Amino acid sequence: MSFTEEIEELESAEDFLQYFELEYDPSVVHVNRLHILQRFHDYLHQAGDKMPEDEDARQAIYKQLLHRAYFDFVESDAQTEKVFKVFKMGEPQTVFVPLTDIK
Repeated sequence: MSFTEEIEELESAEDFLQYFELEYDPSVVHVNRLHILQRFHDYLHQAGDKMPEDEDARQAIYKQLLHRAYFDFVESDAQTEKVFKVFKMGEPQTVFVPLTDIK
């Protein structure tokens, strides 16, 4: 199987971390698995067209980006990292609507 085919089979954050042979703390992954995968996806998207054609080089970059995504949540937390839109939303705001505007 090619590298692309192999990673298409991976489903969980743990699968990715094990595939790339990265040591990880299960308690960090348990709480942040979706955030880690989304951050990994974001890093891959940022790399975009800069990915090498060579599978070994590409695999090394994927491993580095996954390691970076994981450590974002070792050193911080989901609320601070604001990976998902819900964390990027500001505080609720009060808006005044005059009675004359209500129809």
